[in-house]
Amino acid sequence: MNLTGKKGFITLITSIVFLVLACDGNDKPDPTPDNGFDKTAMLTNYADNLIIPGYTNLQGQLQTLETAVNAFLNAPTTANQQTLKPIFKEAYLQFQRVSVYQVGPAETVLLSNFLNTFPANTTAIENNINSGTYNFAQTSVLDQQGFPALDYLLFSPNAIQRLTEATNNNRKKYIQDVINRSKSLVNTVATEWNSNYRTQFVTNTRTDVGSPIGYLVNQFAFELDQLKGPRIGWPFGKMSGGTVFADKSEGYYAGISGALAVENLNSLKKAYTGNNSGKGISDYLVALKKDQLNSDVIKQFDTAIDQLKAIPDPMSNAFTNNKELVDAAYRQIQTLLTYVKTDVASATGVRITYQDSDGD
Repeated sequence: MNLTGKKGFITLITSIVFLVLACDGNDKPDPTPDNGFDKTAMLTNYADNLIIPGYTNLQGQLQTLETAVNAFLNAPTTANQQTLKPIFKEAYLQFQRVSVYQVGPAETVLLSNFLNTFPANTTAIENNINSGTYNFAQTSVLDQQGFPALDYLLFSPNAIQRLTEATNNNRKKYIQDVINRSKSLVNTVATEWNSNYRTQFVTNTRTDVGSPIGYLVNQFAFELDQLKGPRIGWPFGKMSGGTVFADKSEGYYAGISGALAVENLNSLKKAYTGNNSGKGISDYLVALKKDQLNSDVIKQFDTAIDQLKAIPDPMSNAFTNNKELVDAAYRQIQTLLTYVKTDVASATGVRITYQDSDGD
């Protein structure tokens, strides 16, 4: 069961579909009424209070991570590795906080694909290190870079030993190149948001394919689908007849799979509500007289988050040791996905355009 290939293929095809469809229908009337709801104010809230600060924070976290990684590479000891781990975790958590906003510049550079296609292809990574030849700009190496690659290179059981070997220069350079590539991509996205794209985003209040609102609702569903599939369902054995692939989990080597999943879902709820500012998709639903649906969605978010929090970390261990807790969380996420993918999309007039992760 090649989870790496399937995930990379799905995320890449999804990105291409989004990019192609973004140009479709922009000259047609928007059929969805807004009932007086200020969609420009909503999009401004997303841009100025959630998206741009989120990418700015990610830039800072990656800079802090680079400093800590270099200290570890200069002295690869257990103590320095333990110092590095919470810094790596916080940077990875910050990525989860912006992963839902894969619109515009982030979609153009395939940010999520390059920074978080997991599990890492460890065999290919080792081959890259041994040869000293690799090109991170190629989509064929999505699973050989970003946070999953750093997770493996910094926290696998033999990470310290390999960094202290006489032939470690290629390994250290590879790690530094992964960080530089990640920083470069995030800097590109942040720069675009702070220059031209913000205006395009906040002034396009349509809900059709390719519009910011259309992208947001699609990304809500897509992220939930990834949570149900690659983050939980696939390594838990939902697609393999119950056979667990714990090492295919997100953040497996650092033991933070559960924390990443919880942060991802918390961030999705924050995005859905517009951070409870009165200017989010949830408020748009209320303006469309879908109060009960909105209440049901928020309640389901809370239920799913509570179920995820109940799973002890690392969640990769819970796939075997706490199966009932994992299955309960999986079912609640599945219910939430159905709400978003069908009811919320229908209410807002958004067409779901991505291909889901398991075909259901």
